[in-house]
Amino acid sequence: MQNPSSPAIFLASSSPYRRGLLDRFLDNYETVSPDIDESNDQGLAPEKLATYLARKKAEAVAVNARRALVIGADQLAVLDGQVLGKPGDHQKAVEQLLAASGKAVTFLTAVCVLDPIGRARYEHTDKTTVRFRQFDRRLAETYLRHDKPYDCAGSFKLEGAGFVLFDSVQTDDPTALIGLPMIWVADRLLQLGYLLP
Repeated sequence: MQNPSSPAIFLASSSPYRRGLLDRFLDNYETVSPDIDESNDQGLAPEKLATYLARKKAEAVAVNARRALVIGADQLAVLDGQVLGKPGDHQKAVEQLLAASGKAVTFLTAVCVLDPIGRARYEHTDKTTVRFRQFDRRLAETYLRHDKPYDCAGSFKLEGAGFVLFDSVQTDDPTALIGLPMIWVADRLLQLGYLLP
């Protein structure tokens, strides 16, 4: 539900996972895929990079949606200080999972909200630590054939069967691991006057 007097909401993302999260409590919003360069030419540390990319995505969409509230987000998976990209194919996904076996991977989920009324920018980053159980190639292969998470940083889907790979998850917001920290997003929208269920 949305207050008729509140600005329209645009999600600066083509991610079906983020859309699925917003669908849980918003009936009316638009998605726009932001066309930005996601390379880290500035050599930013992972947490700053996630914030920077979320902001760039929101700003790219806001250029053509100046009267809308825009939500941009980005998620990075970090293992041993190195950012893991989306694997893209089966072999790279196997390599990512085997590298994470028995280790902790930090997921940085950044969100940027641009408010057209107050001309304000609000930013937040959720840090989730996933500790992977020790597993072999056979489990990695079996899991990948099941979920096919080749478009996911870290090579797993929590909303799928990814939990079979975990020992533990530490987070303030379980939705952040799916791609958007919804506790923070809902709080921000409520503070900006949106009527939520």
